[in-house]
Amino acid sequence: MTARPAALAAVLFDMDGLLIDSEPVWSIAEAELAAMHGGRWGDELKALILGTSITDAVPTMLRYFGLDPSPADIDEATTWLLDRMVTLFATDLPLRPGALELVDALRAAGVPLALVSSSYRVLVDAALRTIGPERFDFTVAGDEVARTKPDPQPYLVAAAALGVDPGDCVVFEDAPSGIAAAEAAGCLAIGIPGHAPLVATPGRPVIASLADIDLHWLLQLPGALRRAS
Repeated sequence: MTARPAALAAVLFDMDGLLIDSEPVWSIAEAELAAMHGGRWGDELKALILGTSITDAVPTMLRYFGLDPSPADIDEATTWLLDRMVTLFATDLPLRPGALELVDALRAAGVPLALVSSSYRVLVDAALRTIGPERFDFTVAGDEVARTKPDPQPYLVAAAALGVDPGDCVVFEDAPSGIAAAEAAGCLAIGIPGHAPLVATPGRPVIASLADIDLHWLLQLPGALRRAS
């Protein structure tokens, strides 16, 4: 086993759009929901809900369709969407390039790993049947925290569960809301663009693909950035 430097305490991964290319799958279910309610589905609505939790996305969609949804309407649409996504995840769930290879390389290097998702537990578990639950030391879903991304709570919960300082953690994210959550938690965020543009900064690398991550560079990254600051 490769010894890992003390600079990196843990790596925390987003799920949707980062490890799995779930946005096209979501679009199938969301377009079906739009058709059920006589609504219009397109890029404008997708941009409004991209990277948000289902509790925010469903009422946004229903109002976009011209409805004035009651809590019962929102609950019904949310339940339908979750059930449909579980079915779709079981039949077609493409992995992002380099995702499992990077996870497995980090595990071989002895780095604690967590999966931090805004998706509900039922969807996280459905995805983990493809990803492999044994690859992570801890997982947290969007319905297991009081506040979801862009709030830092999910990443703070994961760091605490692993017993590490958030400032010594690297987070991989594909969405601006996830980047905001990670940085608000004090983690080092690395952007992997998916279906939304990401902006690089001196303290936030943006890299085209997980397949392009150099393991040695990653293991040294938090300490190197602290020394440079």
